[in-house]
Amino acid sequence: MSNKPIFTSETKCSFCVGSKCCTYMTQKIETPRTKYDFEHLLWQLAHENVQCYQDTDGWYLMFRSRCIHLKKSGGCKIYKTRPQICRDYDNDYCEYDESPEKNFKKFFDGYDSLHKYCKKRFKKWKR
Repeated sequence: MSNKPIFTSETKCSFCVGSKCCTYMTQKIETPRTKYDFEHLLWQLAHENVQCYQDTDGWYLMFRSRCIHLKKSGGCKIYKTRPQICRDYDNDYCEYDESPEKNFKKFFDGYDSLHKYCKKRFKKWKR
C-alpha cells in the first residue's frame, strides 16, 4: 500500500504552494481606447500592487493583495463561512495547473510599463 497523497479537486488546494488564487483579485474593465481612458488607467497603475492585463476575455485590473483570511499554512480561516464567490470558485483548472500570465495578450506590471506603451500607441503623447 502506498502512502502517496490522493490528488483530487477536493485536495488540490493543499498542494498549491502560496495559495495563488488567494493572493490577488481582478476586476474586468471596459477596453481602453482613448488617451483619456489610458490616462485613467495610468492613474490606477500608479498605486502599489495594481497591474493591468488583456486576455482573450477582455481587459482587467489586477490587485496583488493577499486575502486577510488566508492562513500561513495556506488554508482559509473562515472556510465554513467564506463568501459565495469563494464557494463558487472552480479549481478544476486553476493557477496551480497553469499560470494565467501564459494567456495574456498584454500585461502592464505598473505605471512605467503602461506609460511606455502609451507613448508608442499615441504619437502625440506628451506625458
